[in-house]
Amino acid sequence: MTLQEIAAHLKGQLCGPPALEISGLAKIEEAQNGQITFLSNKKYIKYLASTRASAILVDHSTGDVPLPCIKVDNAYIGFVMLLHLFDPGRSQLFQGISPLAVIHSSAKLAEHVHIGPHVYVGPQVQIAQNTTIYPGAVLLENVRIGEGCLIYPNVSIRENCVIGNRVILHNGVVIGSDGFGFAPKQNEYVKIPQIGGVIIEDDVEIGANTTIDRATLGNTIIKRGSKLDNLIQIAHNVVVGENTVMAAQSGIAGSTEIGNHVTIAGQVGITGHIQIGDDVIIGAQSGISNDVPTKTVMFGTPAVPLMQRKRIDVSLRHLPEAMKKIQALEKEIKHLKEELQKIKKTE
Repeated sequence: MTLQEIAAHLKGQLCGPPALEISGLAKIEEAQNGQITFLSNKKYIKYLASTRASAILVDHSTGDVPLPCIKVDNAYIGFVMLLHLFDPGRSQLFQGISPLAVIHSSAKLAEHVHIGPHVYVGPQVQIAQNTTIYPGAVLLENVRIGEGCLIYPNVSIRENCVIGNRVILHNGVVIGSDGFGFAPKQNEYVKIPQIGGVIIEDDVEIGANTTIDRATLGNTIIKRGSKLDNLIQIAHNVVVGENTVMAAQSGIAGSTEIGNHVTIAGQVGITGHIQIGDDVIIGAQSGISNDVPTKTVMFGTPAVPLMQRKRIDVSLRHLPEAMKKIQALEKEIKHLKEELQKIKKTE
C-alpha cells in the first residue's frame, strides 16, 4: 500500500511522500526498508535515529521525526488497525465436517460449521454458523456454541456449558470442569456435586490452558468482551465483568465477583466470596483478600491501595536508619530518666 492509502485508512495526517510504498509492518528497532513502524512509548525514542523503517506512525503530540510519518490520535491503536489491514489471516486447514470427527446424531450443526479430525461432539450439542472447531476438541452433552467462534485444538467443553458469539478458546482451555467443592466429614472429605454450568458471553477470548470451573449451583460467568490470558484459574460461581482483562497465572477463588473494565496483572491471587469494583487495577503478584472499591489501584501482598504501598516501601528502605535513631533516642531517654532520679534524690 502507499503511504497515502494508509493515512486515508487511519484518517491520519500525512507528513511524507504520498506514493511511498509500504510492504509490511515491524517494530521500530527491527524495521527494514519498505516497512512502517510506530512510536507510542517514550522509551523507544532512542531508536528514531537508527531505525531503517521507511515510515512511522506517531501521535499528533509528537514533534518532528527524521522520516516520513503519519500522525494520528493514538499511534498504538493506529498500529493495531494496520495489523488488521495487513494481516492475511490464517489459512483454513480443513473445510466442512471431517469424516474422522465423532458427532452424535442428536447434535445440531448450522451452516458453514467446520469441524476437524478427532473432534467429539456429544448429544444435544448445538453449534451456530461460521464456527470452526480444531482437531482434538471435546464437546460433551448439551453444549451450546454461538456464531463465528474459534475452538482451537484440545479444548474441552463439559456438559451444559454455553459459549456466546465470536468467542476464541485457545489450545487446551477447559470449560466446565468440576469446581473444588468438598465437605469435611470427620477425617475425610465428601465431594459436593457440581451441577451448575459455565456461561461465556460474546467476544470473549481465553488463552491456552486456562481453566474455568462449573458452578456448584447456577453458573460461573465470563461477561462480554473480557480477555483472559494463558494459565488462569477461575473457580466455581465466579463472575467476571464486561471488558475485564486478566494476565497469566492469576487465580480467582470461588464465588468472587469481578467488576467491569478491571485490569488484573500476572500472578495475582484473589480469595473467595469478595467483590472487586469496576475500573479496579491490580498490580502483578498481588494478593487480594478483601472487597476492593471501584476505581482503586491495588498492589502488594496483602494488597493495599497503591499510594499506601509506595509509602510503606519508602519507609522500609529507611528502616535501618530509623532503628538507629530509635535506639539512640531510647538511650537518651534512659539517661534523662537517670538524671531526673538523681535530682529528685538531692531534693
